[in-house]
This record gives sequence, structure tokens and C-alpha cells, in this order.
Amino acid sequence: MEIEIYADVVCPWCWIGKRRLEQALASYDGDVTVRYRPFQLDPTPVTEPKPLVEALAAKFGGRERAEAMFAQVSQVGAGVGLELHFDRAVHANTFEAHRLIRFATERDRATEMIDALYRAHFTDGVDVGSVDALVRLAGEVGLDEAETRGYLESNLGRREVAADLAAAHELGVSSVPTFVLAGKYAVTGAQEPETLLAALTEVQRRESGAA
Repeated sequence: MEIEIYADVVCPWCWIGKRRLEQALASYDGDVTVRYRPFQLDPTPVTEPKPLVEALAAKFGGRERAEAMFAQVSQVGAGVGLELHFDRAVHANTFEAHRLIRFATERDRATEMIDALYRAHFTDGVDVGSVDALVRLAGEVGLDEAETRGYLESNLGRREVAADLAAAHELGVSSVPTFVLAGKYAVTGAQEPETLLAALTEVQRRESGAA
């Protein structure tokens, strides 16, 4: 079964959802192929990096409300073994990060690259909109830094990532994470592992033609 994950690397629920899917797959006996699809929560250019809490305070009704929401999400993340430090996170446009994921996918390093990007943004406070930071992260997962920099400083992959982002909207993906199972069954949100496992089992039953 193919599982397509529409996600953004600055979306905390996407990281939580990815971890919960991994937990579900640990109990699933079918064969799966996971493909990562790009989505941008905010495609607006970021001209100058600044703390995420400061950037999103107005959106969530003030700094105190934003910090309270972030604390709640951090607690959920801790429940699945993830460290989310919103006080360190830097507001970033993720288009270049999605290009890097495409680059890593072509070299069989997609999962490692995505995990590194989530950890960089949420745990370590790295600006994932910075080419220099992306190159360093690529090196940490075994990709050639010089080749990575050459790719990111060129136009390679730009058109393809833009097309993938447009395709996500055309398919009706409006929130992330969204998991598409077997190309036609969508599960939205960072569902609990048990819910994801039940969905996988049901889709397997339907696709196999079982009664």
C-alpha cells in the first residue's frame, strides 16, 4: 500500500502525526511505501528571520495565548517522544526545505532528511529557511554538502516543487498532516496510532476485495 503524507516541516502536528504513523506501522503486517508530499502552511516570503512566537502572536490572539497553545502541543509531542521547544523556533518559509526533501528523496534519504528538518526547527531552533543551515543538515544525514549547495543555489526542482504544491491544493488538501492511503482514502490530522492502524487495516481489506 502506498501512503502519501502531505506535510510541512514547520507544522508541529505533522511531526507528531509522522511519529504516530510510525507507531501504527510497527503493528501493521502489510507492506507499505511512504511518499512525502509538500505543503506550505504559509507561502509568504520571510524577509528577516524572527522568533516563531513573535511571528505568530497576532494570529493566535496575542503572545500569551500563543505560548499557551505551544505549551499544549509540546506536551502532546513529548507523549510520543518528541522535543518541541517553540521558544527556540524561528519563523521560516519552507519552499527551500521542500526542495531539499525532493533532493534527498532522489538519493534515498527522504525520511532521514525530514526527521532532521523537524528536529532542527522544533528542537534546536535552526532557521530552516536558510540555505546554509539546510546544507549543514543535509551533510548530517549523509548527503554531499557541495552537491546540496549547488542544487539549492540553482533552479533545479523549483518548478517541480511548485507544481506539487499546486497539485495538493487542487486535490483539496487544506490542512496537514493529511495521509492518503492507496491513492484514494484520506485521513486528516495527527490521529492516534490506533486510529491510523484501523484505517490501514480497513483500506487493506477494501483493496484486497475482502468481504
